[in-house]
Amino acid sequence: MGTVLQRLQRLLDRPGPLADLLGRLEARTGVRRLYLASGSVAFLGLYLVFGYGASLLCNLIGFVYPAYVSIKAIESSSKEDDTTWLTYWVVYGVFSVAEFFSDTFLYWFPFYYVGKCLFLVWCMAPVSWNGSQVLYHSVIRPCFLKHHQAVDSVLGDLSTKALDAASTVTREVLQTLLSSRARLAAEVAPQLSLSVRNAVCPPPLTPAPALAEISGGVAHNRP
Repeated sequence: MGTVLQRLQRLLDRPGPLADLLGRLEARTGVRRLYLASGSVAFLGLYLVFGYGASLLCNLIGFVYPAYVSIKAIESSSKEDDTTWLTYWVVYGVFSVAEFFSDTFLYWFPFYYVGKCLFLVWCMAPVSWNGSQVLYHSVIRPCFLKHHQAVDSVLGDLSTKALDAASTVTREVLQTLLSSRARLAAEVAPQLSLSVRNAVCPPPLTPAPALAEISGGVAHNRP
């Protein structure tokens, strides 16, 4: 028991955002950070069992803190933390896909979100037996090394077919536009040429019927 408490104390004393937060709370309240962490975990566990919005809270725990430290890892010059959090996000993605299919059945278990929260905390814990490292090296990496060539081949075929389909559609659209343009030009050209011909050489004016009758009557009355 003493060994577990000592490990937990060393974990809480390790530099990081969690240790900084617990240090500020410890300075303000006078309560040891070990007790603060234990009380927070107990309250969180009870809320995940009986509280409202346990799914949202659990997803926030598994996303917000890892996203924050991932941004810090990107901005840092070290690449070791980049690998650590890339491994976490790979495991998190695989877990999310598996959860999508099993959530309908596991949702009804009363301690489901407590177990999910503990699993995510284990995957992000800064310890040697970190869950994301264990799962990646024991499950995901062997599966990837076994099947990645077949997956790359399928993805290459799909990308080639997608490019061919896109080029075919683009070619057909351009041909349709060109044929429509040619047909429109063929329909407009005669009307345009007739309008230009009328504007340049207007047709002769024919005498109005009334003028023809007047001129005829004058010629009839002349002696």
